[in-house]
Amino acid sequence: MAIIDNAVYVDGKRTKNPESLDLTYEVMRERGGMAWIGLYRPGRTEIDSVASEFNLHHLAVEDAIAAHQRPKLEGYGDQLFVVLRPARYIEDTEKVEFGEVHIFVGPDFVVTIRHAEAPDLGRVRHRLEDTPDLLGLGTDAVLYAIIDQVVDEYEPVIEGLQTDIDEIEDQLFTGQPEVARRIYDLSREVMEFQRATAPLVVMVEAMREDAKNDGNLELRRSFRDVLDHILRVTERADAFRMTLQNALTVHATLVTQQQNEEIRAMTQVSIEQNEQVKKISAWGAILFAPTLIAGIYGMNFEHMPELRWLGGYPMAVLAMVTSSIALYIVFRRQQWL
Repeated sequence: MAIIDNAVYVDGKRTKNPESLDLTYEVMRERGGMAWIGLYRPGRTEIDSVASEFNLHHLAVEDAIAAHQRPKLEGYGDQLFVVLRPARYIEDTEKVEFGEVHIFVGPDFVVTIRHAEAPDLGRVRHRLEDTPDLLGLGTDAVLYAIIDQVVDEYEPVIEGLQTDIDEIEDQLFTGQPEVARRIYDLSREVMEFQRATAPLVVMVEAMREDAKNDGNLELRRSFRDVLDHILRVTERADAFRMTLQNALTVHATLVTQQQNEEIRAMTQVSIEQNEQVKKISAWGAILFAPTLIAGIYGMNFEHMPELRWLGGYPMAVLAMVTSSIALYIVFRRQQWL
C-alpha cells in the first residue's frame, strides 16, 4: 500500500486520521492544521495528487518519480525539497544497504516518499506525537526529526564497518588471497557511505541558519545537535577510508615481499642446479678423455702399429691418467669441482 500513514495535526496533536488523500486535504483546510503524509514507493497517481494539491515544483516532482538522487536540499519559494540517503548494515551478508527518502516541506504540510525499508519513519512520527511541544513547532520540526532518525540509523552502520575493518586488519598478515577483494569491496561501501553523509553537513547548517533567522531557538538547538552527530559520522567515515587505503598499501607491500622471496628462492634453486650441472659436466669431460683413448685402441684394426709396440699399453694408460689429471686441475681452478 502506497499510503503508510496519513494524519492532520493541530497544535502538535493528532486530530484526524483521514482514509484518503482527498479527505486529508479537506480536513487540513477545515481545521487549519498541518498534514503529514507518508508514502512508500507510491505510484504516479499518489504523487500527482499531492503535487497538484500542494503545488509542488515540477522539477522536484520529477526527481521524486525518477529517484536515484544524491542527498540535497533545494528551495522552491516557501517549499523545500530534501533528499536523504539512509543506510542500514545487514549482518548476514556484512553489507551496507542504502535507501532513499524524499521529503517535501511546506508551511502546512510534509510529504515523505520512501523508496526503501530505512529509515523507520513510523518511529519518528510516534516520537513527535509523544512530544507535542516539539511537533507544535511545525513542519521544520518534522524535517529535523526525520534527519535525526536517518543520522541515528547511521550508527549501526558505523559499528558494522568498524568490525569489518578490524577483521581485515587481522587478515592482512595471514596471506589469505581474498583480503584484497574484501578491501576493495569495503572501500566501495565506505565511499558510498561518504556520498550519503557528507552533503548533510551543509544541508543541516543551512537549516540551522534558517531556524536562527526565524528566531526559533529550540529548533536551532535541535539542528545543532544533529549536526554534531553528522560531523562525528563523517569523521569516522573519513578515518575508515584512510585506514582501508593504508591496508591496501600494506597488502600490496606484503604481496610484493612474498613474490620477491619466491623469486629469491627460485633463483637460489637455479644457482644450485647450475653448480650441479657444472660438476656433472666436469666429471663427464674428465671421463671422456680416457674413454676416447680406450675406444680408439679397442677398435683392433689390422694396421695399427701401436698394437705391436712393447710400450703401447703403458703409453695408453699413461695418456689416460695424464689427460684426466690435467682436466681435473683445470676444472678445479675454474671452481667447477
